[in-house]
Amino acid sequence: MDPNAKPDFETPAGREARYGEFVSLLARHDQSIRRFVRSLLPSNQGVDDVMQETALECWKKYESFTPENAEDAVDEFIRWACVIARYKVLSWQRDSSRDRLVFRESVIERLAQDAMQDLEQRDRERQAIETCLGELDADQRRLVLSVHSPGESIAKIAEETGVKTRRLYSKVNALRKRLLDCVQGRLVEEL
Repeated sequence: MDPNAKPDFETPAGREARYGEFVSLLARHDQSIRRFVRSLLPSNQGVDDVMQETALECWKKYESFTPENAEDAVDEFIRWACVIARYKVLSWQRDSSRDRLVFRESVIERLAQDAMQDLEQRDRERQAIETCLGELDADQRRLVLSVHSPGESIAKIAEETGVKTRRLYSKVNALRKRLLDCVQGRLVEEL
């Protein structure tokens, strides 16, 4: 069986597999798509509506989403979804045209171009961060991420390990500096 083969939409099992694949991709990129949509609108008003319309349209058109291979699917999905989101923003703008705070289509097109470039930069940064985090051992990674993870804290780790909180904060600062150097180095290598 070809590992890159797409499930068939004609069978219930195929539709269910494709739906699961779609939901996984959408959930993974929801925040990126939301930031993209937000960058095209003058305020937060309409973001939820556009996101909902974008998700529905993506699902309707998902059968036509055919990446070159499975490895490219993740990257291609976000670009594909953002193109759909751009058209949904334009549609929302037209529907809301009586409001004085709407952008002209040319402004939205320009913002979309800038946001797509920004999206690519954010993706490169995300990949660099993931790679650099992967270079840390499990305890170091847990310590760095504890500041940002619900239910985790440096105080909790200090209690578990018997290490003083102040020392762990110093270690977190050193690890952050190491991560920053690693990420900057990787981003420079890409240029």
